[in-house]
Amino acid sequence: KGGEKYISFINNVFDGQEVLNAEFSNFDFQIYADVGKMVADIKIKNNEFSLCRVVAGFAWPWVSRNNPNIFDIDIEGYKLKWNSTTTNWVNSRNAINEVGCIHTIQGYDLNYVGVIVGPELSYDPKTNRLVVDENKYEDRNGWRGITDPTELERYIINIYKTLMTRGMRGCYVYFVDKETEKFFKSR
Repeated sequence: KGGEKYISFINNVFDGQEVLNAEFSNFDFQIYADVGKMVADIKIKNNEFSLCRVVAGFAWPWVSRNNPNIFDIDIEGYKLKWNSTTTNWVNSRNAINEVGCIHTIQGYDLNYVGVIVGPELSYDPKTNRLVVDENKYEDRNGWRGITDPTELERYIINIYKTLMTRGMRGCYVYFVDKETEKFFKSR
């Protein structure tokens, strides 16, 4: 429902280009200061429309894969688990209570998507650009063979572009890095 206007907005913000008009009358785009509130709102939308999920950049190790009693993601005391299955996670029974990643959401369209932008992506106000900290990116298999930091930066930014364009009716976003949140809000 955001159409090309929304896609252009996402591409322009991530590519550091000027954003001229970021209003989407038929698309629900919101930035959250509280990850728990965003997750709760996605669950409400899931009850209303179905097929609404929370996804994130791969900035936390997937420890629950080996121990389902452990949480993977801890954001200011709010704890979440990565997807418990890699096969058709979007349609799995417990998906609404889990967090998917680029590998589990690729190719799926959702009604609403809640995106957690992890600490591997931040905004540097001195250089006025988004930067990637490869030490905070946990998907070692996802970028195997990439040795150029610029290529890794493009790779991770493209992941977030993809995640933020999975929602057909809306996209809710939470930024771990508050400078990045301010940057997006300014656009």
